[in-house]
Amino acid sequence: MRILICEDSVLLREGLVRLLEDAGHQVVAALPDTDGLAEALADAAPELCILDVRLPPTFTDEGIRAALALRATDPALPLLVLSQYVEERYASDLIAAQGGPLGYLLKDRVADVSEFLESVTRISEGATVLDPEVVAQLLTRRNKDDRMLRLTERERTVLALIAEGKSNQAIAALLFLSEASVEKHITSIFQKLGFEPDESGNRRVLAALAHIENTGGPTPPAGQTGAAR
Repeated sequence: MRILICEDSVLLREGLVRLLEDAGHQVVAALPDTDGLAEALADAAPELCILDVRLPPTFTDEGIRAALALRATDPALPLLVLSQYVEERYASDLIAAQGGPLGYLLKDRVADVSEFLESVTRISEGATVLDPEVVAQLLTRRNKDDRMLRLTERERTVLALIAEGKSNQAIAALLFLSEASVEKHITSIFQKLGFEPDESGNRRVLAALAHIENTGGPTPPAGQTGAAR
């Protein structure tokens, strides 16, 4: 897979290049900031872009603004955003910008090489992968209506795992349920939230997260969101 990296830390940038190339991917550009990003995209035609949230010159939101711009100009391009800390507002902005495959991970996740590479592959294949800590913060927002309150504790746990990009099979294994039971929970979740279930995993995740971002949701039962890791 052809990958473009935009990361200001030399150590992390070079580490990502080595890690991805060792895994058989081709890093077509490794930039320290967003200068030249448009040209690199046009010249290298990457199949996935990895961007840091905070980039020079101000180290505030340059990376996220670049990601949002990419989402606007090329909605189908898979994006993976890396952040040092949970940036709930930035995650919400990307989710609300609904488009192609999306990943939002804390940089600590890169240390788990196999899990990180799996996330890269899944995003390139069309999945939405969010860091468990980001999901937890989105789910703890205050309610603006009663739709999230309609969910049972089990359904909120299933929703959190869906939001992290877990497959039905993975959710079933984590919660010691049958896949049929998981499918019933998912159907119930979307009925209660006013979303029609569909066959597109990416669409259903983005729809659920967009709803969470706009309406908030109660805190999942203690310990259950963390189990998704």
